[in-house]
Amino acid sequence: MIGQRRHFQVAHRPRNDDESILPLINIVFLLLIFFMVAGQLSAIDPFEVEPVESAVDGQPGPDEFMVIIGTEGRLAVNQDEVDLDEMAGLVREHVERHGDAARVRVKSDGRAEAVEVVGVLERLREAGIERIDLLTVPEV
Repeated sequence: MIGQRRHFQVAHRPRNDDESILPLINIVFLLLIFFMVAGQLSAIDPFEVEPVESAVDGQPGPDEFMVIIGTEGRLAVNQDEVDLDEMAGLVREHVERHGDAARVRVKSDGRAEAVEVVGVLERLREAGIERIDLLTVPEV
């Protein structure tokens, strides 16, 4: 009938506790994805190294084999602290596996004695490495 008011009844659904927690779960997953994208995971060096500065700006290649030279004669291969002879043995194994494509990245502390760094580089050459990348940070 025209002009007559109709009354509709809205059916209320019973309250479900799972629906109230769903927005919280969505926010937690969004935060997790944000930190995964924004964060950077990297291996921690076995000892503190202050990198050498240089005017050349370049990106390091894939992390395959890294020699870390610290102060006071400390030396590490990848994440294990070793001495010079152990390093030479590991480098020879690396050369046997990769042949001419074998390359080593060297990360030296800027406070390390130049003589020690040159000595390590010479041992790397003697072990058969032809390509050595010296990692530095850009000058400010």
